Order: sequence, then C-alpha cells, then structure tokens
Amino acid sequence: MKITFVAAALVLATPALAADSGEYLARAADCVACHTAPGGTPYAGGREFKLPFGTIYSPNITPDPETGVGAYTDAEWVAALHDGIGHGGRHLFPAMPYNSYTLMSSQDALAIKGYLFSLKPVHAPATPDRLRFPFNQRWGMAFWNILNNPRHRFEADSTKSADWNRGAYLVQALGHCDQCHTPRNWMQGLKNGSAYSGARQVGWLAYNITSDPVHGIGGWKDQDLEHYLATGTAPGHGPASGPMAEVITNSTRFMTPADIHAMVVYLRSIPPVAAGPEVVAASVAPAPVDPLGASVFAAACQGCHLPTGSGRQSAWAALGGDHAVGDPNGTNMVQILAHGSDMQTPSGYVFMHAFTGAFTDAELAAVANYVTAQLGGRQSQVTPEKIAAARAE
Repeated sequence: MKITFVAAALVLATPALAADSGEYLARAADCVACHTAPGGTPYAGGREFKLPFGTIYSPNITPDPETGVGAYTDAEWVAALHDGIGHGGRHLFPAMPYNSYTLMSSQDALAIKGYLFSLKPVHAPATPDRLRFPFNQRWGMAFWNILNNPRHRFEADSTKSADWNRGAYLVQALGHCDQCHTPRNWMQGLKNGSAYSGARQVGWLAYNITSDPVHGIGGWKDQDLEHYLATGTAPGHGPASGPMAEVITNSTRFMTPADIHAMVVYLRSIPPVAAGPEVVAASVAPAPVDPLGASVFAAACQGCHLPTGSGRQSAWAALGGDHAVGDPNGTNMVQILAHGSDMQTPSGYVFMHAFTGAFTDAELAAVANYVTAQLGGRQSQVTPEKIAAARAE
C-alpha cells in the first residue's frame, strides 16, 4: 500500500564523463538529496541526519564564500570528495559518502564543483551538529579513514565490457549505492563482505540488490530494472518508496538510457548474498487475514489500489510483487503508513499520504498485516507498538 498517481555517455577509454557535464554528474551523485532541507533551497544544506551517535546537519554547498563552498580551491574540493578533508583541513563526518566518492576521477569531481559554482550563492549558516563525545571530535575521523576509506580512484577492468566498467563507476563512485544497501560495522563503516545485501537506513529497509534470485534482483528482467531506475516502478515489482523514491526523483530519472543500462549490467554481476526478506511474486495465494485489517483496507486503500492491489490510476498504485508486501517484518510498510511516500516521475508527481492522523496504531498494524497476507501471501508481525514507534520518529 504505497503510492497513488497525480498527475551523456561515459567515455570508453575512461569512466570519467565529459568535463562540461557537471550538472549531469551532480545528479548522478545525488548531491541535492542530502544537501537540501525539506522545503529548503536546493544545495543550501540543513538536512537533518539522525545517526547512532547523535544528529548532524548537511552543509551548504552553494558558492557562498562565507557559509557555503565558495572559498574552496580545486585542490580542497578534490580532497573533500576523495579524502573527507574539507576547507582548512577540517575532517568531514562519513555521512558524506567520501569513501565512495574517493573512486571518482578528479576530472569529474571538478566538473561537479564547476556546476555548483555556477549556482546562485545562498547565505545559509550551518546548523550545529549534536554528537556525543567522543564522536564529536573530528580529528578522530583520521583513524576512521585508515580503516574505512579505500582512497584510490576507480580502475577499469580490462577483462570486462565497456558497459560493465561504466556501470561499475556509476554504481560505486557516483551513485554510491553501497552506502544504503550495504550493512555497516560497529564503526559505521561498510561491511564489504556483505556488499549490497541490504541494510536498514533511517527506519527504512534498503533491499538486497545482489544477483541473488530469492532475496535480491536476480529474478528481475533487465528491462524491468531499467524501467524501475528510470521511472520508479516496474511491472510486477511495485513502486519505489522512501529513500529509493528520493533517489529516483533526484538522480536516476535524469540519467541516459545507456547509463541506466550500464548500471544494470554491473548490478547483475554482484555476487549473490542470501540475506533479507524474500522477493514476492506479482500474484500469490493470500494467507489468512485479520477482519480488522480487511475492513481498514476496504475503507482507506482499495479505492486507489483496488482489492487485488493492481492499482486504479496508474502503475505506481500497483502493489503486486512489491518487495515491501512480502517482508514479514513489515519494515517499509510501517514507514509508508506512518510517514507516507512521494516521488517525481517522468509522468508526473506521485504520492501516498501518511495515515497516522486517521487511524489508531492497532488499525494500522492490522492493515499492514492484511496487505502482507493478501498481496504477499505471508504472515507478518507488525504490532501496534511498531506503528507507535514509527509515528514518534
């Protein structure tokens, strides 16, 4: 139960894009998502990130010389993206994914800088971070970097195709897909042995995107994966939601078909890891359902999603095969009910509003379990307490 409808190719010899494609690169790197507060000016910072160690706020990366990045030299900018060291030698916290951006070529890093410097400067002082000691000591990031930042540029693999190399660069360096889809160790570094096998992020579950056919994307057709990255939905797989919908809104829908195809070629090659909820077929035999959940679904959901989950207005309202409806923990289902989801697509804006204002925790837990049983064919364990915790976030 999610969403209703409202209405440059890489150079073959090197993974770097053309030097004048800074805007395209910034979109591929999804810079605007983290550096824009809800309802704020793009790239002016201020977005809140709640981490296990406290809360930080993204900085202003418009070219304002006082509160933004206007005073950065080229060398400082490259050091920020490659080494996590900002203007004046100040260490950055790894919420900035420089341990992925380190794979980016200096040419592309400077192209992004050129684009950002073409924007109108915005005077937006930073919101002070609120981190517990000793995690508020930036100098400690020097030790974190030794263990968690590879500090080398992407190197093309001569044994692989041009598409594979292009896709690897887009996924690893620019798209930094591992930052959401890879579990983290006790230092919040990436567990590379479980790369892309899925991880919980800001309350949402970033699904397994390895080639595993049971838990990951091994059962997807290439054209479905490409359509999903370009539009936010795919036949028999449901729509994107939460942080992934944000990625599509800000990043992948702007990418060329050739680059999206290259990303799929690379994703196909990621070794399978059997982790996370199993994928669900587009059509399944319903499991036993709770009458309360069925009643709430009939009153609040089926008008858009239809009783079968096939969707009334558009493909974005179709829930058959959606990974969320097959998750027994109901992680993303709970987030959608509590906070809603929205996405800008090539066909228009799509959204689903939150339902916490209209229903009790027990009613929302019941409808979450109903959707998992009716459309996923599985019994889930969503409790009123889970709804209450998500509501309080």
